[in-house]
Amino acid sequence: MSGHSKWSTIKRKKGAADAKRGKIFSKLNKEIMVAARIGGSDPSGNTRLRAAIAAAKAENMPKENIDRAIKKGAGELEGANAFEEVFYEGYGPSGVALLVESLTDNKNRTVSEVRHLFSKYGGSMGEAGCVAWMFDKKGVIAFSRDAVSEDELLEAALEAGAEDLQVGESEYEVITDLASFEKVKNALEEQGFKWEVAEIQMHPKTTIRLEEEKSAQQLLKLMEMLEDLDDVQHVFANFDIPDSLLEALG
Repeated sequence: MSGHSKWSTIKRKKGAADAKRGKIFSKLNKEIMVAARIGGSDPSGNTRLRAAIAAAKAENMPKENIDRAIKKGAGELEGANAFEEVFYEGYGPSGVALLVESLTDNKNRTVSEVRHLFSKYGGSMGEAGCVAWMFDKKGVIAFSRDAVSEDELLEAALEAGAEDLQVGESEYEVITDLASFEKVKNALEEQGFKWEVAEIQMHPKTTIRLEEEKSAQQLLKLMEMLEDLDDVQHVFANFDIPDSLLEALG
């Protein structure tokens, strides 16, 4: 199973204590504006915008903030920056592939900041396309193994239109294509399945398992620092760290 759902869970649990709410809202605001600019202001016909709104609601972003961001992105209000979506690629400790998703109005600034962090935390930035081929854009809905039955979840997920169910040490990941993501998520919610993570991800085709504490710690620090950059929306990686090691790292 990919490490990204574990990473999302780590961030959510940490967030209860130390999330910078303003920074989170800023990133969500940019994603909503870009989604509305690209696909229009009607969420019913814009999958990316629907996902962005769902993410904003999950973070308790006020409705008026969401509506204003949609209108700015669609050109109905002034004040929207010309953010450009740019992906940066490279390798972290132990050769883990990293795909950095950014929304920026200054590519020179962003690439300089990203390259600096790759170098500082034991990674190396690569050329465009060097790792993107290792990922597919998928809907991912993760559930705690302690909370659901594998057989019941598999049956419900496939019936709702999911592509696959992947089994990890402590989580199940329901994998969907982009068009089916919300339908599958809603169907599972209606049947009482409570997810831990539900988001659109760049999902790795294969993973690298990290057993050594130093490499795992260095990788997680690199991802944390990259995601703390104002211009970075998400960092995707193809790592798999054992749960016991994640617990030891806190």
